[in-house]
Amino acid sequence: MSAQVQAISTASRPPGPPAVGGLPGTVLRLHRAALLVWAAFVAAVIVWLLFVTQVTAASVRAVEENDHCDPARDMCSVPYAAYLYSRAIDHAGTLVCYSFLAVAAFAAGSLIGRELESGTARLAWTQGVTPTRWLVAKLAVPAAAITFGGTVLVLAFRWGWAANPDWMWGDSWTFSDVFVALGPAAVAYALCALAVGALTALVLRRTLPALGVACAAMWLLNLVLEHLRDALWPTRTRTSAKPLVLPNDVWEVASGRDADGYYATFHPASHFWPLHLVETGLVLAVAAAATTAAFALLRRGTA
Repeated sequence: MSAQVQAISTASRPPGPPAVGGLPGTVLRLHRAALLVWAAFVAAVIVWLLFVTQVTAASVRAVEENDHCDPARDMCSVPYAAYLYSRAIDHAGTLVCYSFLAVAAFAAGSLIGRELESGTARLAWTQGVTPTRWLVAKLAVPAAAITFGGTVLVLAFRWGWAANPDWMWGDSWTFSDVFVALGPAAVAYALCALAVGALTALVLRRTLPALGVACAAMWLLNLVLEHLRDALWPTRTRTSAKPLVLPNDVWEVASGRDADGYYATFHPASHFWPLHLVETGLVLAVAAAATTAAFALLRRGTA
């Protein structure tokens, strides 16, 4: 009788959204706080960009209507107001660009390192979950969140950066943080940080050492690619008998004077996407290599 009542009660319930079960559901529940922090970070950057492009921009327009020079700062108020606007946008780009460091710390520490150090991972492997399936679930769920959130951040930053180009004082696409934040390289760096964090945790099996090594490795990768960035695509060279004046939106790599006159080697603004996509491909290649090494190391250690 009770079984019939239970069946009727269950059948009378309105259909709801399917629950996420299995390993992905476990990962979601276990790292719900980290996912909420990531969502809050994405939302905060978007709110900041909206505030700057709407409220701060209105202040700059008000200053433009009453242009005067400020003796206290020894500069005109309009350039100074535009400078503050561009700095605010640049801060958002810095957050978008270097968010991969937080991802590396999370992956090496909370996501993988802590479970290996405490033995929770081995307990899961004895409950019918293979190590490979465990690692797939551990990486797939945050990778999906990183890809979605990172794409939203890039689109929001591109919109904010282009909202008032006349006020972007010195904020060129060639700046390291701006260059990364303007395209998919920001997502690629975050995914690479996830893979590198997992690999370092599997190698060291200690939370804090893995966290530190993962962050250092990602910082070094970014530094190396930043140093090599201008060589990722062929440059252009212009010569003249008179000193050259290049447009403001070019990336000047070298300039000077030789026997033939003045010369300048540079990347025009049209080289942004080739340079950006080549760097994105290199970062994704490192991510793929780190992921492959992580699975190989896990299989060898649990064979």
